[in-house]
Amino acid sequence: MIREILDVLATWGALDSWIVITSALASMSCAVPGVFLLVRRQSMLGDTLSHTALPGITLGFLAALWLREHNWLSEDAFTNSRHLIIVAGAMVIGVLSAMLTELVQKLGRVDANAALGVVFTSVFAIGLLLLRKFADQVDLDPDCVLYGTIETTITDTVGQTGIPRAVVVNGCMLVGNLLLTALFFKELRITAFDPAFATAAGIYAVVVQYCLTAVTAATLVAAFESVGSILVIAMLVGPAATARLLTDRIGKMILLSLVVAAAAAIVGHVSAITLPGIIFRRIGFPSVIDASTAGMTAVACGFLFAVTALIGPRYGILSQLLRRWRMALIVAAEDILGQLYRAEESQAPFAPSSVAVSDKLRRVAWRWLQWKQEVARNGAGWRLTESGRLHAEQLVRSHRLWEAYMAKHFELPDSHLHQTAERVEHFIDQKMRGELASELATPGTDPHGRIIPSEQTTRT
Repeated sequence: MIREILDVLATWGALDSWIVITSALASMSCAVPGVFLLVRRQSMLGDTLSHTALPGITLGFLAALWLREHNWLSEDAFTNSRHLIIVAGAMVIGVLSAMLTELVQKLGRVDANAALGVVFTSVFAIGLLLLRKFADQVDLDPDCVLYGTIETTITDTVGQTGIPRAVVVNGCMLVGNLLLTALFFKELRITAFDPAFATAAGIYAVVVQYCLTAVTAATLVAAFESVGSILVIAMLVGPAATARLLTDRIGKMILLSLVVAAAAAIVGHVSAITLPGIIFRRIGFPSVIDASTAGMTAVACGFLFAVTALIGPRYGILSQLLRRWRMALIVAAEDILGQLYRAEESQAPFAPSSVAVSDKLRRVAWRWLQWKQEVARNGAGWRLTESGRLHAEQLVRSHRLWEAYMAKHFELPDSHLHQTAERVEHFIDQKMRGELASELATPGTDPHGRIIPSEQTTRT
């Protein structure tokens, strides 16, 4: 299969490169406002704008036609400016839709998502009616709106430069979005996390919200013609959601979303020209040789999100399970060290079953301690090595200092002191032990009269 993929990629040409560049620029331009929509918990607003942009596109195109018919625009001026007029129409309708959503939410006393649903279906229906009524005048293919025509739009070049118009349009939109983000990053960040505080600080959160809506609508329209609404909606949410699983800082989130968007564009086009032919040929459909780049890019974006959600270093499902298992192993191993230390301290026999963990986890903890050379065989039993004793003294010191601290500040029975300290001891570091000792005036014994090991013996 790899050989087949390489054979197809060997035929890669300039057309494929322009397709990837166009898709990447459109995806990256959508990812920038998508981050702020995600942080604001307004990701559905992108879906709303993708629907409400339809009447804006239709009205903008009709306005451009009217200006040409009344000789306000020449044929060349109409060709060069109709995109700007359409974008302006979509921006106006987008802002009006946002205002209408807030009005419905306040007057109707409904949830924000419900208000969005009411508005975008109603405005989208108006757009369909306009499209139907003026179908002869509006050159708008519904399939192009949904799926895009990225494979053919790149043939529309700017003059004699050979650069596709879609590359210029989406590239300018990306640069504009990045420039606006850099200039108003503070305002966007504050209003995204705390609109009330932003308003109190003199930043008009409502104005910022409407400006973000307008920019998002403009970005959507710029990408519609080349990649279609499916990819636009996917790229508004997918890269931002993937980046959110990797970082909590909004600056890094923007950068990572751009990387994810570009990677999805590359993987999407490569998959579109390779996988369909390979897969369908093997199941008896040799006539299927490729797929839509826009659709496969959306699939690639979803795939990257799924992989990140599964194995992401911070919030990945497997990563979280691994951290929990590692923490359980550390707690079990330290419980064994603590029990061995107390058994040697009291010269009592050590019972492995006294460590309250499962048999499987106990066996793994024993092997881990042996590998770390913190425990060793002592005839039929076990003993602490030098490094194991230092670790155990550090743990027991944390335990007994916490018992002394709790006894000083709270009226608790002895059993409660031990139970609390048994959990906390695993998370007290050297700095915190120093603070506890200073608070307690460096006690020599715990509330039970047992000696608290000194800090010097715990240093390695």
